[in-house]
Amino acid sequence: MNTIDATAGMLIVGAGQAGVQAAEALRSGGYAGPVTLLGDEAHGPYHRPPLSKAWLAGEAEAAQLVMRSAEALARKGITLRSGVRVQSLDRAARRLRLADGSVLAYDGLVLATGARPRRLALPGADAIGVHLLRGRDDADALAAGLAACAERQAPVVVVGGGVIGLEVAATARKKGLAVTVLEAAPRLLGRMLAPALSDWFADLHRAHGVQLELGVALAAIETEQGRAVAVRASDGRCWPCGLVVVGIGVEASDELAAAAGLACERGIVVDDCARTEDPAIAAAGDCTVRRLADGSLLRLESVNNATEQGKCAAAALLGRPRPFAGTPWFWSDQYDRKLQIAGLMAGADLHVPRGDRQASSFSFWHFRAGRLLAVDTVNAAREHLLARKLLDAGRSPTPEQAADTGFDLNTLLASASIAAPVSGNLS
Repeated sequence: MNTIDATAGMLIVGAGQAGVQAAEALRSGGYAGPVTLLGDEAHGPYHRPPLSKAWLAGEAEAAQLVMRSAEALARKGITLRSGVRVQSLDRAARRLRLADGSVLAYDGLVLATGARPRRLALPGADAIGVHLLRGRDDADALAAGLAACAERQAPVVVVGGGVIGLEVAATARKKGLAVTVLEAAPRLLGRMLAPALSDWFADLHRAHGVQLELGVALAAIETEQGRAVAVRASDGRCWPCGLVVVGIGVEASDELAAAAGLACERGIVVDDCARTEDPAIAAAGDCTVRRLADGSLLRLESVNNATEQGKCAAAALLGRPRPFAGTPWFWSDQYDRKLQIAGLMAGADLHVPRGDRQASSFSFWHFRAGRLLAVDTVNAAREHLLARKLLDAGRSPTPEQAADTGFDLNTLLASASIAAPVSGNLS
């Protein structure tokens, strides 16, 4: 069990979902020493999911973005320092050096440094009018760009047919803009969804007027006077644009950890309890990758993962390690459709539809060797929650039961004790 000298206290680098959760869990876990939350943005902690949807569409107020105010954190004895960039980590001395030259000592440290958007490695990728979306400032700049496109009736090109790209495309179409989505893979959301559901989302976007171009290899972003005016493919095709949105995934922000000698492979390597190899340092959220019992690495990018890992990180530093438990889940809002995913379908050998895909709600149930791995629902919140309970409890319907809308899946929980959920198969 770790013994913590409260003189220096706990430092948390990163004031997002994972960092805030870790700070609050330290307090609720009984830690009485100083807790300091360091954020590199000028804004205090805020919710990121609305940035590509309600906030970008102008349908959310600033107050709705706020996760925790500095005053609310202070009432819990948590000091928030915004606009602070950490330059280096000295593990031997247990100190952080900040960009302004000051030094902070710590007894325990949580790295919750998040992730950054991947950039296009193409000529013109840094031109004016090429947007990445990660933080609030990015969203504000993109919103201004969309408004300018609306005034000029200029089209929008989205590079990447993943969640962020498609959410931005949906938001832009709601504003009446012409939108083209360019995706390198043969289908949308290919790493997340089974082909049938991927095709369903492609049809949804086409029905709303989005031009989809799949299997596109890009060559360059064409510019005039330093501003993006078109996106050119390697086969010569060209799509004029007023702006470009790049949504091709993220990379873990693990440079601070790597420079300090912590193990990093596509993220800061942690165990199921969010512990790094240094007993004084835990890590949580999008900056991490988990080492599983079989030696494989597992990376999750979600609010659910950040929340749970933040709790695990706090518990580890308090000397009460607890493993990450529960089924991972995700969501995406596109137009009037809510996609919710429970579990992970990697390795599935059977994808079973439940309900009519032409109806207002339906789902897909994914199996491997007859056992349930994951469930994707569209506008079916209750079924999503049921799927999470089934996966947590280790209860699996048969594929035939999943396909039969007349079968009450709740009956599968009747004989199951779900008081102590088992860990899901995360990736």
